[in-house]
Amino acid sequence: MDRIAAIRDCLTQRFAPQQLDIGDDSALHAGHAGAASGAGHYRVHIVSQAFRGMAPLARHRAVYDAVSELMGREIHALSIQARSPEEASPGKA
Repeated sequence: MDRIAAIRDCLTQRFAPQQLDIGDDSALHAGHAGAASGAGHYRVHIVSQAFRGMAPLARHRAVYDAVSELMGREIHALSIQARSPEEASPGKA
């Protein structure tokens, strides 16, 4: 299973997202000390009802927890945008 598929699987199982976009930014960090291990840099935009009422830090912790088995080995860095459906609807910042 490729890394993006593994991340998608972990997040889908945990959050049943309404929207999930995952991007690989590893090429932007070539030569970076953290990239030497082969682990990648990824960005995640996830919309899920699971984030309703959660503070931003709690959302990030929940996402990191969901992918914890991949951290360090497959993932070096993860940029997270986690929103509830209401926050992701048009007209919301």
